[in-house]
Amino acid sequence: MNVQQKAKGFTIIEVVLVLAIAGLIFLMVFIALPALQRSQRDSARKNEVSAVGSAIGTYMSNNRNAQPTATKIMEYITGTTGSTTLESGTKVIVAATSYANGGSATRNLTAALGQSGTTATTLYDDEIKVWFGFKCGTSNNQVVKGTTKQAAITVAVESGPANGSPYCQTN
Repeated sequence: MNVQQKAKGFTIIEVVLVLAIAGLIFLMVFIALPALQRSQRDSARKNEVSAVGSAIGTYMSNNRNAQPTATKIMEYITGTTGSTTLESGTKVIVAATSYANGGSATRNLTAALGQSGTTATTLYDDEIKVWFGFKCGTSNNQVVKGTTKQAAITVAVESGPANGSPYCQTN
C-alpha cells in the first residue's frame, strides 16, 4: 500500500501574503503616528491657552479689571513667582496692553513654527501672546479691537488650514 504523507508547513505564497499584510499594518501605523503626535501637541497648546484665559479672568476679577503682566498670569497658573514660562517651555508674552486709537483696529497674525522670537504679530510654537483690548476676529489669523476687559490669547498650532496656523481664544 502506498501511503502518502502530507508535509506540514506553510507554502511560500502564504508566508509572503502574511508578511505583506503585516507590512501594510506597520506602514499605516507609521503614517498615522506623526499626525497623532501633532494633534496631541495642538491639544496641549490649546489647553495652555485656556489656562492663560482663566488666569487673566481670575486676576481681572480680583483686581478691579486691572490687566495682569505675564509674570502675574504665571503666578495664577503655577503659583510660583518670577517666571513667564510654562512647564512645557512655552513663554507667555503680553503683546499689547491696549488698543491704540491711532493704530489699526485689526492685527493680522503670522505663524512660524519651530522658531523662537518675539516679533509682535508673529506667533511662534513656543509662545502664547496676549493682546489686551483686542478680541479674536472672524478668522483665527487676526485680532480685532475689543473692549478694555477683553483679551485675545493666541498661539501657533501645527494642524489646521496650513502648518503653523494661528489659534485665537478671547477670554
